[in-house]
Amino acid sequence: MSALTNDEKLARMANQIAAFFRSYPEEEAVAGVRKHIVAFWTPKMHRSLQAYVPGAGDRIDPLVALAMQPEQTDADSPVRPATRDPQLLGDGASDAG
Repeated sequence: MSALTNDEKLARMANQIAAFFRSYPEEEAVAGVRKHIVAFWTPKMHRSLQAYVPGAGDRIDPLVALAMQPEQTDADSPVRPATRDPQLLGDGASDAG
């Protein structure tokens, strides 16, 4: 079995985020995936996933594909406000530790 490439690892992580949001209405789920990636991933990871998605086919969750579209609006995420955009709220806003 071959090792996963960095892009495949990013896709797997993004798909796990999408699985978490799957139970929400699609608009909220897409917003949740997008906001999580923007808030918690480095710009390099975000750019790599953005480049990977168009050719990923069924290796990427449809929610991720929608979330990565540049024209995606910023709908409300189902994530509670204190953790939805920690980079905008300052120190202590994230529950990541």
